[in-house]
Amino acid sequence: MDRIPILKLGDALLVTIQVDMHDRLATALEEDLTNRIATTGARGVLIDISALEIVDSFIGRMLDNIAAVSRVLDANTVVVGMRPAVAITLVELGLELNGVKTALNVERGMALLQHHRSGAPEQAGAMGGADVDDD
Repeated sequence: MDRIPILKLGDALLVTIQVDMHDRLATALEEDLTNRIATTGARGVLIDISALEIVDSFIGRMLDNIAAVSRVLDANTVVVGMRPAVAITLVELGLELNGVKTALNVERGMALLQHHRSGAPEQAGAMGGADVDDD
């Protein structure tokens, strides 16, 4: 697979990573996603990493870069489905994923994006960068 599909759902883009990421695929995803945000005017990006068993520093930086570019293009990024081992690895690597919100699954991630787009007041711990939605 040389590209990861990007689906448009309303004003959000959904990326489901179903294969092990290698550096070239991660770079292509970053470029494709940036172009899709710009061309569609998407306000949110949801990245499902539930199929990833490991995340190295390059993939972690790629997620951080996607969030940074998304913010510049006026879109929020939510990563869902992070396995505990992946979370531990990211912490051990010292990657903070600034600006990336997290949720347990796609449903909660979409709700988080919807909540942010609706302009509802932020609740402490619910909307900050790299917070986990654990309701």
